[in-house]
Amino acid sequence: MKFIYIDESGSPNEGDVFVMCGLMVDAYKLRKKTADFDKLLSNFLAKHPGNNTELKTIKLINGKGGWGKVEPNSRKEFLKDICKLAVAKGGRLFGIGLSFKALKDAQEANYLHPFDKNYWLAGSMFTCSIVQKKMQNEKNNKGHTVVIMDDNKVEMPKLSDNLYQAEAWYDGLYQLRKKRGNNSWLPRNNSNRFDNIINTAFAIKSHHSSLIQVADAICYIYRRFLELKSCDERWRGERKYYQSLIEILEPHRERLGYSPDSPCVNFFKMSKHTAWNL
Repeated sequence: MKFIYIDESGSPNEGDVFVMCGLMVDAYKLRKKTADFDKLLSNFLAKHPGNNTELKTIKLINGKGGWGKVEPNSRKEFLKDICKLAVAKGGRLFGIGLSFKALKDAQEANYLHPFDKNYWLAGSMFTCSIVQKKMQNEKNNKGHTVVIMDDNKVEMPKLSDNLYQAEAWYDGLYQLRKKRGNNSWLPRNNSNRFDNIINTAFAIKSHHSSLIQVADAICYIYRRFLELKSCDERWRGERKYYQSLIEILEPHRERLGYSPDSPCVNFFKMSKHTAWNL
C-alpha cells in the first residue's frame, strides 16, 4: 500500500502558474520517512527560534516574518535538504504544472471537461489519474493508495465526488493497452475506474503532517521554477538555484507516458505550462 501527500501552489491573482504535486511513500517506509522529516524540521526550527512550527515555503525562502532573521544561504540549503530527503529511498512525485492562460484556452476548446473552471479540481484529478495509471499494475494490492490532501473544505467534497462517480472522460489518462503495440484499450467501468485510490481522498491540516509541508515545498519549488522561465537575465542566480532543486526532484517524478488520443489527454496537453514535461 502507498500513501501520497498532495499540496498546491499558485492562484490566478498571483500569476500564471499553478502547480499541484504529491509525494508518494510506501506504507512500510511511512513512519521512518515522517520521523526523518520531523527531525529535519524540528532541528532547523530549534536553531532559529521565533518562527512558526509549521513550514510555509514561500515565507521561508523569501525571508518573511521571523525567517528574515535566518541567513539566506541557510534557508536555501535547508530547502535543498528537504528535496533530497523527499526522493530518498523510493520517494516518488506525481502532479502537474498548469498555465492559467493555457487552461482558459483549453476550457474554451470544447473538450467537454467535467470540472467547469475549477483549476484545483483539474489538478487534483489529473494527479489522481497518474497515480491510478502507475499503480494499477502493482500486484498483491501493493498499488492501493491513500490520497491525503492539504485541507481544503470547499474543494475536497468535489474531489471525493469525482473519484466516486468516476466519469469516463478521465479514462484516457490511465488506460492500458491490451498488448504492447496494440491500439485497442482495456474497457473501463465504474467498478475499476480509480480502483487503486482507497475509498476517496482524505484531508489533513498541514501543521498536523510534516509530509504535507514537504509537498508544499515541492509545489512551490516547481511553481517558482516555471515562473522564472519567463524572467530575464537579472534573475539568472535565482533561476540557477531552482534549477538545482529541480534536478534533484525531476528524476523521481512520474510522467503520463503513452496515452490514447482522447479529449482528456488533449485537454491537459493544452493546459499545461509550456515548460512542464507531461
